[in-house]
Amino acid sequence: MASAMLLKFSLAFFAIIFLSSTSVYAQLSVNFYAKSCPQLLSTVRAAVKKAVANEKRMGASLLRLHFHDCFVNGCDGSILLDVKNGEKTAVPNNNSVRGFEVIDNIKTQVEKVCRGVVSCADILTIAARDSVVELGGPSWTVPLGRRDSRTASKSGANNNIPPPTSNLSNLISKFQAQGLSTKEMVALAGGHTIGEARCTSFRDHIYKDSNIAKSYATSLQAKCPRSGGDNNLSPLDLHTPTVFENNYYKNLQSQKGLLHSDQELFHGGSTDSEVKTYSSNQNAFFNDFAAAMVKMGDIKPLTGSSGEIRKNCRKPN
Repeated sequence: MASAMLLKFSLAFFAIIFLSSTSVYAQLSVNFYAKSCPQLLSTVRAAVKKAVANEKRMGASLLRLHFHDCFVNGCDGSILLDVKNGEKTAVPNNNSVRGFEVIDNIKTQVEKVCRGVVSCADILTIAARDSVVELGGPSWTVPLGRRDSRTASKSGANNNIPPPTSNLSNLISKFQAQGLSTKEMVALAGGHTIGEARCTSFRDHIYKDSNIAKSYATSLQAKCPRSGGDNNLSPLDLHTPTVFENNYYKNLQSQKGLLHSDQELFHGGSTDSEVKTYSSNQNAFFNDFAAAMVKMGDIKPLTGSSGEIRKNCRKPN
């Protein structure tokens, strides 16, 4: 009798452990569209491939869209909505995030092969992965099954997305608020190995900060004057802004991070060791980045009967 009770307890205990370890991805499935839209992945991949071939920078823009979406009420496609007090007009996004027309095109292509089945949130997630791959970065399997929100939050975007002026403690707290560790934050920051930023995002860093290589700051000042030229662009990765690799971390060790928030990752703080690791070991960076992207993509997804499958990514049905 006692042994039988012990067996039941043991089974229940291990069941709890198993459920707790799998619950993070329990609502999403890598095979979610296997039957309902078997052409989904190839359709998105072809569209992203074409968009990135037309403009290399677009790969970084699509990756950033996904990141800015997930940090506001979860990965629900809310950043795509053209609504009053929407996220597009929030400070981190206004005149900054881009790629909406590419997502519109992908949605159109997906609707042709399976109408009313795939969410805009899932399209964003897949497009982010495919963009990284197109620029030479790692691939990963994307859990799917997200649904789209009917609302957006301008205040959420203003409060949750870490600004380029963030110090290390602010970066850590912003990511922890989304359930992401400091190590995952450093890995995800490596997304800045591709893309460009506007002068307004790095002006204070190149004129006021001391933790920046003098020659680098001087070269940037030629593109970004103390006043005016807010939209002038400079590459986030000084050497290879259209190739996804680990040069971003090497730049930080040379005090050549474009943004104040970038250089904060290597400034005598707790994240210096991770920067050194990723700088010398690209495989470690790729593996950790891919794992962190999967985890970020699982921030508070709408599933089941929550939300909707938008017909048009820019507006609720």
